[in-house]
Amino acid sequence: MGRILAIDYGSKRCGIAVTDSLRIVANGLTNVHSKDIIVFLEDYFKKEVVDVIVVGEPKTMQNTKSDSARFIDPFVAHLHKKFPEKKIERFDERFTSAIAHQTMLLGGVKKKDRQDKEMVDVISAIIILQGYMEYVGNR
Repeated sequence: MGRILAIDYGSKRCGIAVTDSLRIVANGLTNVHSKDIIVFLEDYFKKEVVDVIVVGEPKTMQNTKSDSARFIDPFVAHLHKKFPEKKIERFDERFTSAIAHQTMLLGGVKKKDRQDKEMVDVISAIIILQGYMEYVGNR
């Protein structure tokens, strides 16, 4: 059984989180520039077995696609083409940035560090992955 990898895809940066090999814990992995994400994934997949890629799906409060879907949908299509052997899932990412900021605040992270957008992206990816794992576990 391979790992599950989650991506919080943004127009500039991607936060990445991954499970342990037993799929018990979601851990932050790194932050990668969006233009470098495919190369990063190719290298990562050479080192680690990943069965599922979860990509955050941005939605509005009306449960429709948000504006950022215009660059995430082509990315997901590219993932399907580049990695046809991987299961690619979408998972609602509403409020992940707000939850990430709240988590950092409650965790005692200093104000200057809370403004680090790369950290927010990685925490958002962890939240997406954890939510996906809970969803799959409850099905």
